[in-house]
Amino acid sequence: MKNFTLFILLFCSLSLFAQDIEIPTVKKGVIFTPEIMGGVTAEPNSNFPEHDFHKQFMIGLGWEHDTNSQEWARRLKGPRTGIAFGLADFGNRDSLGYAIVAMPFIEFNAFGRKNLKLLVGMGGSYFTKKYDALKNPNNLAVTTDLTWSFRVIMHYKILSGPRLDWRLGGGFFHHSNGHTKLLNQGYNSFLVSLSADIKPSSEENKMETPSLSPLSNSVYSFLSIRTGYGINVLGEAGDFNDKKDVYTISGVYGRVYNNTYKLGIGLYYRYYQHYYDYIVNNESLVQDGREFEHFKENPRWNASNIGISLNGEVLLNHFGIDLQIGVNIHKPAYQFDWRINQGWKNTPRDIPLTWMLGEFDSSYKKKNRIASRLGLKYYIIGTRSQPKNNLFIGANLNANLGQADFSEVCIGYVHSFNFKQK
Repeated sequence: MKNFTLFILLFCSLSLFAQDIEIPTVKKGVIFTPEIMGGVTAEPNSNFPEHDFHKQFMIGLGWEHDTNSQEWARRLKGPRTGIAFGLADFGNRDSLGYAIVAMPFIEFNAFGRKNLKLLVGMGGSYFTKKYDALKNPNNLAVTTDLTWSFRVIMHYKILSGPRLDWRLGGGFFHHSNGHTKLLNQGYNSFLVSLSADIKPSSEENKMETPSLSPLSNSVYSFLSIRTGYGINVLGEAGDFNDKKDVYTISGVYGRVYNNTYKLGIGLYYRYYQHYYDYIVNNESLVQDGREFEHFKENPRWNASNIGISLNGEVLLNHFGIDLQIGVNIHKPAYQFDWRINQGWKNTPRDIPLTWMLGEFDSSYKKKNRIASRLGLKYYIIGTRSQPKNNLFIGANLNANLGQADFSEVCIGYVHSFNFKQK
């Protein structure tokens, strides 16, 4: 139920992102983009089911912002936003099945060239086949019906006409459940594509772009506080693979440049219910005489995570594309998390003294220290009006470096001040 609720919140917020056309000065019609893709899906685990060529079809509904008078659209050189729906065939219908994808996207000019576009998408997928210990034991990629999905692709326009543009492309597609159930190896596919932009009729686009005054540079400061609710799992054994809560709170101070680019530095606190329960339930690795017995002296503190972060965000009026990279100052329980999950496979709940546990190697040191977050925000008041006080909701995927940690929804408050024109 929690996974379903998270997906609904994510899907609704991302769908709103796709539909928020930001009221262009001259409103254009919808661009339909059918796209066929093919390529290879990397094998996420040994003995992965045999599979053929990856095949995928998507259709996008997009809106150009080259006539949008708002500052973010002009600063970003008139990008395209929209939502795409698709069907992916991973080359083995019995074991891998299909993925049904819904993905909002934004597309920019790449390297200043109008014929070359970079598309970035983030959404959700539904899988018709997943891991099953009896019926599908070799597919360790997906263990949940619903997953996050990400897409990065470069498109190059090869032919152009008044109503139809043909494009070739290539890029990367990823599906993962955000550490809401193990196993969670995920799908990573490398694809080439052929697509066609079917443009609106000339009647829908006959109005010319109005003349606009030159943009002036601006900067203002902000303070933001955010609280979130997340879910994740601890391990494969027993109820360690049941979803439990992650509670977060963070504060950020920074500046917004040209009402589009937001940079800040912050402090975050997280509390993991799985870590706390592992300690207070006196599980294997915290029992007397074991490596982490001292965690029982202060279970709540040892189940906590504190860190500092560098935050970046692109503001699209009501929406923000949010990125964070952080450094963990305190996250002790990740030590037994790593021991359990990075040693021998199928680690039991009661771990024998002779069991090979994960080693604290260079990979551990990086993932224990570096935290990352990717998400989308929806602002109640559009940021183009530079409100002094604003509220937002968001959906985020948090990771230990590049490895999923927990999925999260959040709510926050922003206070802006010191408005200056340059």
